[in-house]
Amino acid sequence: MSVLKTSLRNFLAHKGRMALSAVAVLLSVAFVCGTLVFTDTMNTTFDKLFAVTASDVTVSPKGTEATGGTPGSGRPETLPAALVERIEKTEGTRNVRGSVSSTGVTVVDSRNKNVGPTSGAPTIAVNWTPNELRSVEIASGHEPRGPTEVVVDGATADKQGLKLGDTLRTISGVGDFTAKIVGTVDFKTTNPGATLVYFDTATAQRELLGKEGLFTNITVDAEPGLDDEALKRNVAASLGDGYKLQTAAEAADEGRAELASFLDVMKYAMLGFAGIAFLVGIFLIVNTFSMLVAQRTREIGLMRAIGAGRKQINRSVLVEALLLGVVGSLAGAAAGVGLAVGLMKIMSSAGMELSTRDLTVKWTTPALGLLLGVLVTVVAAYVPARRAGKVSPMAALRDAGTPADGKAGRIRGLVGLVLTAAGAAGLVAASRADEAGPGSAWLGLGVVLSLLGFVIVGPLLAGIVVRALGVVVLRVFGPVGRLAERNALRNPRRTGATGAALMIGLALVACLSVVGSSMVASATEELDRSVGADYLVQSATGQPIVPQAEATLKKTPGLDHLTSYKQVEATITDTRGRTAPADLTATDPTYPKDLRRELKAGKIEDVYGKGSMSVGHHYADEHGVRLGDVLTLALKGGDTVKLKVVAITADTGNVDKGSMYTSIATVAEHLPADRMPQSMLLLASAEDGQEAKVYEDLKDALAPYPQYKVSNQADFKKDLKDQVGQLLNIVYGLLALAIVVAVLGVVNTLALSVVERTREIGLMRAIGLSRRQLRRMIRLESVVIALFGALLGLGLGMGWGTAAQKLLALDGLGVLDIPWPTILTVFVGSAFVGLFAALVPAFRAGRMNVLNAIASD
Repeated sequence: MSVLKTSLRNFLAHKGRMALSAVAVLLSVAFVCGTLVFTDTMNTTFDKLFAVTASDVTVSPKGTEATGGTPGSGRPETLPAALVERIEKTEGTRNVRGSVSSTGVTVVDSRNKNVGPTSGAPTIAVNWTPNELRSVEIASGHEPRGPTEVVVDGATADKQGLKLGDTLRTISGVGDFTAKIVGTVDFKTTNPGATLVYFDTATAQRELLGKEGLFTNITVDAEPGLDDEALKRNVAASLGDGYKLQTAAEAADEGRAELASFLDVMKYAMLGFAGIAFLVGIFLIVNTFSMLVAQRTREIGLMRAIGAGRKQINRSVLVEALLLGVVGSLAGAAAGVGLAVGLMKIMSSAGMELSTRDLTVKWTTPALGLLLGVLVTVVAAYVPARRAGKVSPMAALRDAGTPADGKAGRIRGLVGLVLTAAGAAGLVAASRADEAGPGSAWLGLGVVLSLLGFVIVGPLLAGIVVRALGVVVLRVFGPVGRLAERNALRNPRRTGATGAALMIGLALVACLSVVGSSMVASATEELDRSVGADYLVQSATGQPIVPQAEATLKKTPGLDHLTSYKQVEATITDTRGRTAPADLTATDPTYPKDLRRELKAGKIEDVYGKGSMSVGHHYADEHGVRLGDVLTLALKGGDTVKLKVVAITADTGNVDKGSMYTSIATVAEHLPADRMPQSMLLLASAEDGQEAKVYEDLKDALAPYPQYKVSNQADFKKDLKDQVGQLLNIVYGLLALAIVVAVLGVVNTLALSVVERTREIGLMRAIGLSRRQLRRMIRLESVVIALFGALLGLGLGMGWGTAAQKLLALDGLGVLDIPWPTILTVFVGSAFVGLFAALVPAFRAGRMNVLNAIASD
């Protein structure tokens, strides 16, 4: 009980000095809890949606996914309407209804503006049936009753300013058609952001599927007393094989599984950044307790002198850490809920609607946050606690704050150098690896070991780097600069730990900057080397290009040629009878002009002869395929055909790596017209001297189809750079948490250092140091510590990024590009971070009463 009382007294007495450590714990725990609450809320939102939309049993074409259809096919997979009557005759069935659903549509208003979401959520066109009233209710107007009527969801109507009587044009793989809005619907549950348009059944069949008498799936409800599994067995017995049957639970599980693949990536990525923040926070907490123990040396010595044992002192410090962890974690768990709500608002503004009504806070979330916060805090305080336990009773005779670790030990420095060398060896091994798997292992090992090495050897490096920075940065400030340099060198371990916290975040920034810049440079170099086309036409959302848009483009004056690029679903069987999915691409004979492929054997032009194809050299090597071999391809929805290998392409670079080519004419011979995939990409070239005019004409021709974009090579390179930049900005934003915690560490170190040096500051003021000089000294000390951390972090990060680029060169990232402007900006920015961190400590130091400071213990 005496240990607990002592810990409580010390914790309350020094609560101000622990405040920044508590904030670091709060931020890290809030990030963890906020991530978990946000992803749990998304799961709840979709679970409710799946629950209200799923029928007891759903019948779909075999081989379709939850979203329906097949990639690149302009039309979804279908079922004959005759199956509805057949299922109605099955025992235990009721409410058997055919459904039409398509996500391969674009809906535009009278201004030719796409009314669909920009968040990546789909636009879904469906037929209106009584099933829709399970998930929506008519808010205005009425349901669609004919070919000229459409109903739209209320959220889209509000967002796009649509009202009853407005005309919408729907662009599908079958054609374009217009309809007037006759009603709006509101969701009974949260709509996560999709745009929905409803047509009557005949219109949906005719305009989305190409003809009446077809459905994309059939929904069946069970008679009372019959469970879903029994209903599924009855329907399966009636229909036989060849169909996909799912109960409501199975359909929900499939949708949930597809959602999980996206949510898990996001969740674990965000938790990874939270882990980085925790790691940075460890340095802050270690520094806090190390300095508090040093400042309480006399107090601890007195306690030892009156009978307190080492274990009691140790436990007293750990209990303080426990209290700090509990307070910070509880506040962080509460803040995490607020962070989750904030993320939901951001997602809603981006188009993904999430309602606070679905806010989900599981008991495991705050429990995990509390566990992590307390565990990290106690572990971080363990070493300072052991140091406190070793304070002897004679320490009561020494001045408080006398540092016991003036310079890094030789053993520590040796261990740090060994780990750094081992990490460097791992990075070199990764950069020289011939295979991605072993190379990735070496890279991970090299990153971890080099990071640990730099952290451990930090105090040793502090003495060298701070002196060098002092010559360049501090000496120009005269005696004040020299004092700042000596203060930073006074306790190398403390300076090293403070700089290491900033080093971790900036190392990741530098590493990702190098990799991102190298990606852009490599892609630009590959485009210049490989792409011969003047223009590319594609959809930003991955939608295939509808035939009517392609036909319009072909009429453009001054166009030399337009090449279609289609992805065909097929399986391939080699000469030894081994079957695998085929990455089969069907193109026009002009494709070799548009994309220059390196060849291992044969001629790419021969691919466009009758019954011919090419394979990539990796497939050829793995399957023993040579020129002249005949391979068997089973085209989904079409024939099984034998094609002769007339070319083997080199699987270098990233453009079409591993693709197998054949002609569109060959595929058309063996696929029904309604199963022929639409073009995923169009490549075009203009006649000589017509490039600028054709570029503008192509954009004008595509004006009625806002879902597509025409890009020349300059546009494409800019888009690629912008995409990489946006991705890096998101990552930098997530890393900002770790950098904020690191800045708190600098503030905390300076603040506690000012308290520790109170008498010294008073004496310096007494002998003539002005307040302005004192504040400048503290600011310069902060700047040199920040620059020390930045120098180590940027150097380490560039080493990681270079090794990663060399490894990624195996996958086509062949150009190393160091973004020096970014690196220099971050380095200079670190100085301003140091200035900002010193504002409060410098201000407080300047306000000290000189006599009181001299009289302090």
